[in-house]
This record gives sequence, C-alpha cells and structure tokens, in this order.
Amino acid sequence: MRLNSILLPALALLLLWLLHAPATQGDEGYVYYVSGDVTAAAPAEPSPALMLMGGADWSRDAWHWFVERAGHGHIVILRASSDGSDGDWIVDEIGGVASVQTLVFSDRSAAFDTRVQEIIAGADGIFIAGGDQSKYVRFWQDTPVETALNAHVREGRPLGGTSAGLAIMGGTGYGALAEQAVASAEALSDPHGPKVTLVSDFLDLPFLEHVITDTHFSERGRLGRLIAFIAQARSNGDARMIGLGVDEDSTLAVEADGTARFFTTSDGHAWLVEPQGAPAFRPGGALDWPAVHITGIGPDSRIDLTTLEVADPAFTGTARVEGGSLVNVPEPPH
Repeated sequence: MRLNSILLPALALLLLWLLHAPATQGDEGYVYYVSGDVTAAAPAEPSPALMLMGGADWSRDAWHWFVERAGHGHIVILRASSDGSDGDWIVDEIGGVASVQTLVFSDRSAAFDTRVQEIIAGADGIFIAGGDQSKYVRFWQDTPVETALNAHVREGRPLGGTSAGLAIMGGTGYGALAEQAVASAEALSDPHGPKVTLVSDFLDLPFLEHVITDTHFSERGRLGRLIAFIAQARSNGDARMIGLGVDEDSTLAVEADGTARFFTTSDGHAWLVEPQGAPAFRPGGALDWPAVHITGIGPDSRIDLTTLEVADPAFTGTARVEGGSLVNVPEPPH
C-alpha cells in the first residue's frame, strides 16, 4: 500500500507532463510545444474546411466544428510569437483531439527545417495564429512551409487562421510589410501608397482566390482600408477582387462546398464588401468609388462563397467613397 501511495502520484505527474510537454528549441529559428499524444491514431479522416476568425475571443462552437473537420486528430498551430498555451487550451477545454503541436517561428531558416516540414505534413488540421502577418510572409513565402500549407489544403484537410493568420489567407492579402500598419483614412487617401503592401502568390485556398480578408474589422474601423485594398488589386488587373472582413470574437466557417455559417461570442459580423465597377483615382491618389455594396453576415445567415449569395443577411447597404472619404456606411444591428 505504501509503495502504491508513492507510485500512483508519480505516474499521474508523468502522465500530466507527457500531455503538456515543455517547449523544445528547434535547431534553427523555432520553438516546439506539444499537448496530447502525437502517437495516437486519429479517430476519423479529415475533411476540407476553412475557419476564418476575426481575432480576440475564440468561439468554442467554431473550434468544435474545426476539430470535427480535422477528424479529431492532430492539430498543428503555426505562429511567430507567444507560446504553446493555446494547444493546452484546445486539449483541455475543447477536447476531442489526439494532440496539438505548436511551432513558434523566429526566423525564415525554420521553414527549411526537415522536422518542421514533417510536423506540418502530418497535421490533420492546421491553424495560423495571430500576431504580425509580415513575419508569416517573410518567414514562409517561397519556402517549403508555403508548399506544405498549400499541399495540406489541396489534400482535403482543414486550415484556419485568426487575426494575422486570417490576413494571409486571401488570394491577395495585406502583408503589413511597411514599418507601420495602414489605417482606413490613409489607405483611402492613396490606395497605392507605400503602406498599402499587398501580397499575392502565397496561399492558394479554395473560394478565396479573388478575396482579400481583413480582421478586427468593426472594432478597428477597417472598412475603408479594405476598400482601398480592393481598389489597388483591381487597378492591378484583378477585376473580380472583393473583400471579406471579420469582426472580433467571430468566425466564418467554410465547408467543402463553399457554403459557410457564422459563429460569434459577442455581436460581431462578417462583412462582404463588393465595390461596383472600377475604382477611380484623383490627382494625388485619393479614391473615388460611387457604389460599394456591403452585406452583413450574422449567426442566422448563410453565405455561398462560390456565388457570393447571402441568405438571411444581418444587414445590407451601399456606401461610397468620395475623394478618399467613406460615406453612407450601413449600420449593423446591435
């Protein structure tokens, strides 16, 4: 009995340590964390899906949806700041996963590390965390990580992103490559200005080829800059470009067929932004756009990203841009 009283607590501590292993430093430019059992078999096959999160609070319902699309298997979180605590949260609070591995990048060299490539290749679902999307562009574009991410999606496995992670998921994305991020007023005053740094030829995701995403949308007043991003992209030759903004605490969950539902833990929305016709630019660069159709997506809405049709929209309206000023913006319900 005395031996059991010593061994059982020791075994419990060992099990806890195995489920939440401490970080290990990679050989080059990354730190690795793991929660759960990376050797466990996944209960089901993953299925195609995209989880588009606007930042701040993570919806538990959205995460349950994503875990199911990942076949309750092995999740890999990619980030360039913070630590592996989100993996612990998913294992402990969401549950139903075999493991969560987190790779925290600090240098582009990590993208060429064979261990990093093997971890990404073995993922049943991948989630790109928030932070600074310029690091994702600088660390991953034109590297084996970019190749692995595109292969992951092409092979029918789910991909998600929040905040900076979502910002790089569009066919064209705001790379935030200038020293300071651009706000709406400055972007509208010159959509081709030095801070409006758009990135293409990065991630190749279904339904998002002609979409620019933006995050923390209402909370940081980003409608104007998203319109400016679309203006630059269209003037550069993509006449089909539109925008999709996602508010904080909110998630657009896209199924394999392109239909999507919306989750939020507050009163957030997703914003479908469709300017009509071509943009015009005044001397000095200020934008004119007489009609920008906006459709709000809420918990009762459904959107088909193949047709851009929204059933039961939360709100609709048509704004305009005059000399770099945004006018007549529709008000979402509260």
